[in-house]
Amino acid sequence: MLLTVGELAKRCGLTVRTLHHYDAIGLLRPSSRSGAGYRLYGQADIERLHRIQALRQLGLPLADIGHALSGPQPPLAGVVDRQIAQLDRDLADATRLRERLVHLHAQLSSGQPLDLADWLDTLELMTMYEKYFTAEELKTLPLHTDPDVLPAWSALVTAVQSTMDRGATPDDADAQQLALQWMEMVGRGTGNNPAFLLRLHAMNEAEPELRERSGITPELQQFVEQSVVTARLAIFARHLDAHEMERMRAHYGRQMYAWPQLIAELRAARTDGVQDAESVRIACRPAGQPPPPVHR
Repeated sequence: MLLTVGELAKRCGLTVRTLHHYDAIGLLRPSSRSGAGYRLYGQADIERLHRIQALRQLGLPLADIGHALSGPQPPLAGVVDRQIAQLDRDLADATRLRERLVHLHAQLSSGQPLDLADWLDTLELMTMYEKYFTAEELKTLPLHTDPDVLPAWSALVTAVQSTMDRGATPDDADAQQLALQWMEMVGRGTGNNPAFLLRLHAMNEAEPELRERSGITPELQQFVEQSVVTARLAIFARHLDAHEMERMRAHYGRQMYAWPQLIAELRAARTDGVQDAESVRIACRPAGQPPPPVHR
């Protein structure tokens, strides 16, 4: 089947002027002409045009496209595969952008006015989240999806900093009350997912910009952690004897982040179908540690 220049332009979404230009620069010459001298394009011409369009979508200038097509050509299926891969990346980028815009729309709808700096900060923060969480995980992370969580976090950070500024210690009752509120906010922001808590902790440790934006300085984090330990030990003291409390005071603070790790591993073991206690012990042992002995 042969197509005239007008028919080819209509079918591929180009202009006749563009096809004339491709012909003039030797990029796409018609394989034949009609008796009246009109350009006629055959199957091989259409395949070459597809390659040209694919390379244009990748951003190559026409001169480079001509050079690329002057040598041996890979199978057209390979070109189509690369186009599909590029489209997949474009779709993923578009999906991420849509999620960011939905998030910003929710903030605006909730009455939170945003200036340009706020928009940029929010977009940067979302990009940072994507380094530590998959797209599916972000859909279930309230800190990312709930527009009310971040303002509540900010207010709590300000309250803790004010408490520190007036010279409070982790032993003070108001510091411990704020610490317990902090733990409630952790649960709310992570959807009570300990794996998300560990991921956010790692993100906070590795991203200085996040610390600067959130106000959770190393000093504030240490104050909160000490206050949490003190508040929880006060609760444990109501139920444990003196010997047990001595052991708790010696070890609880050092093991603060071991508990979320263990809970996350237990949940993963359940998800993997591990049912009996011995299998759970093996599944949750530290990396590199041999299986525990079996006592019968």
